[in-house]
Amino acid sequence: MNQMAKQIGILAAILIVSCLICRFFMNNTYTAYIPTGGDRPDAGEAELRPESGLEIDRPEAHDGYMTVHVKPDGPGATFVELRDEEGRLVEVEEYHVGQFLTVYDRNTGGFTGDTMILIMITVFSVMVAVIMFSFYMRREGPDFYSYSTIYAAGFSLFAMLTGLLGAYMTVRHLLTPAGFAMRDAYRLITMAGYFFIIATLPLIFAFSVWLAVSNIALLRHERYRLQNVLGLIAAFAMLGGAFLAVLLFRGDYSGMNPRAIVHETAASVYATVYVYFECMLFGAVICGLRAARHVPSFGRDFIIILGCSFRKDGTLPPLLRGRADRACEFWLEQKEQTGKEAVLIPSGGQGKNESMPEAEAISRYLLSRGVPEGAIMKEDRSRNTYENMAFSKKLIEGIMPDAKTVFVTTNYHVFRSGVWANLAGLAAEGAGSPTKWWFWPNAFMRECAGLLRNRIRQEAVMLVLQTAFFAVMAILLAW
Repeated sequence: MNQMAKQIGILAAILIVSCLICRFFMNNTYTAYIPTGGDRPDAGEAELRPESGLEIDRPEAHDGYMTVHVKPDGPGATFVELRDEEGRLVEVEEYHVGQFLTVYDRNTGGFTGDTMILIMITVFSVMVAVIMFSFYMRREGPDFYSYSTIYAAGFSLFAMLTGLLGAYMTVRHLLTPAGFAMRDAYRLITMAGYFFIIATLPLIFAFSVWLAVSNIALLRHERYRLQNVLGLIAAFAMLGGAFLAVLLFRGDYSGMNPRAIVHETAASVYATVYVYFECMLFGAVICGLRAARHVPSFGRDFIIILGCSFRKDGTLPPLLRGRADRACEFWLEQKEQTGKEAVLIPSGGQGKNESMPEAEAISRYLLSRGVPEGAIMKEDRSRNTYENMAFSKKLIEGIMPDAKTVFVTTNYHVFRSGVWANLAGLAAEGAGSPTKWWFWPNAFMRECAGLLRNRIRQEAVMLVLQTAFFAVMAILLAW
């Protein structure tokens, strides 16, 4: 995460310096684009009367607009009167000149070097997307299981779509500078979250339908519990949230009155919050699918089997049996191909309603599968996934501190288990056991909720900072 943040910070610094250099060589000249036609005079009929402290070249005629080069002599507010050939006042162009002789056009929102800024925003967004996606692709082994991988996978998509939006704004401003002023670009910038929601709406819809269908199938096989309808809740929340975003941004609140500014700010804040959770969900799904499909290489010294509840008679239910079977398969395949016999570590303590530790139940099943007792080392004190990893790590370090380890759990649980392994200081890769198609999506949504809950304070801080940034930007750009 630190490496990715440093690269983005360096890129931002380079782009800022590039903007300053380009700004310096522009010699403080601002090009104003003034529409013509209708009641407006064209370039040959217009008479421009600037106040003192402002030098204006003769207007140049174009198709539907004219350009005027504005060169300030000093800071302050300046007005330019646009009159027709009979001397009648048609419009007043207002410019503000800053301390560094930067011209700001209050009519269009343009300023000295505005086109270069649009280009730099586009380049920055695309490069951030490339950096984040490259970071995601380079994450391998135990390093893959981290929150930074989720951020890189999810927000690289948002950065790329923002870059495409920046490219669209830049091209339109270059081709039709009078028809697409900088104030139009400002509005599109504040609507970046909304455009992301619209662009990803097919994915949101498909994912929501998948969640709903699988959740209905799940309820046919298992009894009703809150955790068994999480997929339905998430599906309705995503679709309803996207629909609300459309309603907010389709409202007719144009202009610069207080009501319009409040509405624009509220819509921008809502889109920021929605997009944040959407990107986190996309990132978690991408990472979860990749982790579930990953097959660790052989040559492992230890294989940890993560426990869960079992039947009252001590036999393993399909979920836990699948984990034990997957561990046995890996153990046998490694032994056949490399000749190396790994140690199996069934991990799990005894719950309140359990007749024995989970590790003991798994161990008995392994023995029934023909695994020799000498190849089994039980960890029977843990109560959750973090303790599975932490207590197993202590056992492993007591025998072989530099051991190569793999853990086995159900496919939807691999990524989050890897995160816990990292937090426990255990360098291990995960292998997933299959489960029913209708069980996987709802269980994975529980995993996403668990990932978010593990870092609720950090995520809340990041969300508040991003929301505050876009809210302030929306307010400033609306004026």
